[in-house]
Amino acid sequence: MKSINRKLPVLIAMSVGLSGLLAACGGGAAKPSADPASVSGNGASKLSPVELVWYYPQWSTQPDTASVEEAINKITKEKINATIKLRPTDGASYEQKLNTMVASNETFDIAWTSFWSFNYAQNARKGAFVQLDAMLDGTAPNLKKTLPPVVWEALKVDGKTYGILNYQTITNKEGFLVQKKYIEKYGLDVSSVKKLEDMEPFFLKIKQAEPDVIPFSMTRGGKFEGMKTTYNNLELISNYVGIYRNDKDLKVVDIVATPEYKSYLELMHSWYQKGIINKDAPTLKSDKENLKAGKVVSYFHNVLKPGREDEERTAFGNNDVVAIPITQPFVGTNTIIQSIQAISKTSKHPDRALQFLELLNSDKDLLNTVAFGIEGKHYTKIDERTIKPIPNGGYDPNQTWVFGNGFNAYLREGQKPEIVQQTLKENETAVASPILGFTFDPQPVLTEIANIQAVSDQYGPPLNTGAVDPKEKLNEYIEKRKKANVDKIIAEMQRQLDEWKAANKK
Repeated sequence: MKSINRKLPVLIAMSVGLSGLLAACGGGAAKPSADPASVSGNGASKLSPVELVWYYPQWSTQPDTASVEEAINKITKEKINATIKLRPTDGASYEQKLNTMVASNETFDIAWTSFWSFNYAQNARKGAFVQLDAMLDGTAPNLKKTLPPVVWEALKVDGKTYGILNYQTITNKEGFLVQKKYIEKYGLDVSSVKKLEDMEPFFLKIKQAEPDVIPFSMTRGGKFEGMKTTYNNLELISNYVGIYRNDKDLKVVDIVATPEYKSYLELMHSWYQKGIINKDAPTLKSDKENLKAGKVVSYFHNVLKPGREDEERTAFGNNDVVAIPITQPFVGTNTIIQSIQAISKTSKHPDRALQFLELLNSDKDLLNTVAFGIEGKHYTKIDERTIKPIPNGGYDPNQTWVFGNGFNAYLREGQKPEIVQQTLKENETAVASPILGFTFDPQPVLTEIANIQAVSDQYGPPLNTGAVDPKEKLNEYIEKRKKANVDKIIAEMQRQLDEWKAANKK
């Protein structure tokens, strides 16, 4: 097996496709891909008009979406003779809505998907998405060139491709996001923070001096899933079952029963008792209101990509933010397949839908219209690469990562041009997972997974947020998982992983 500490192989001999992307954000004019209409041998005028319905999640209401849709369609009519019907859907209910649509065989064309919402691999396996391999070669060959090989590897489900990545950062880097004013006020030496425990003295100073703020914010899910690399290179595959990345045998384990998970729980319980963590953490679904009000001093994030500090400023109530990473960049299947567009099996125009996705990933005007709206109405340009949203302009979803290739997007005010090169460098040099490209098929153990999830819903929130003592509840949690047959999930996952290893000569 190849060393698990291998660097990503010329992940981007990217001169093929990313030189254009760099030019798009780093200065100079990008060379766009050939017009998708001409790729298929037809000019747009020779294509029959079609309407494409596109579903994606959105976490804030955008009152002026209609005018943006109209601007989008001016571009798509000219390029591929298609009109796009935008169907933004509340992020909290998106997965349920799309699963219902798939189950009822409802007709639509394109949907956003991920490993963490409206599950990409599961829906591909049950036939919800169009297989794209042959179509990519014939309909969108330029699109295939714009993404590095490691991305296409991660997008494969049982050897076949069902989605197009919204390419941006593909790495995880874990650490803290902290309001800058508290760092300065309480003299935190950022360079001295190498592990979680190093933040405790800083948190305690704030707790004592300013009892009305939250030193370390947490919601009911806890933070362990975002601290996998922090805790000895654990990789979760499904329902807190996974591997140690440094185990050459890739033995599947119940992560809840590992010493690393116990260590996490003990530290969080200590912080909860000391008042570092908010008391309502076990029941809190979202801390966005506390963040927006400026009450949150810090929280933990697992994607500390270049430019994250500028992006988070608004979320922190327009307060400056400092990122404090405590791990190196890491890339795995799930760090890559976080934001994807897939074509519905019910689409009446799959070829045209793929042409639209190629256009979305090559035409800067189209992507930036989708992401930022209309110049002069929704944003103003600071320079050719940087924009400033117009307050109350009616359109500022602030989620370019949902829409398309982030390297073709404008920078927001405050973002530095060098983040493009920095992000590409992290994509190229991140340490790769030893199981990059593996996706677990839960179908044989769906009953057991449902039972495990019920146990996790009961024990997870109070344990993961530090609200209960692991000495009192952890062993009970482990035993309940055993009774719910976690061992059957482990055995099935091991079987699939062993087959994947053999097939891929790992």
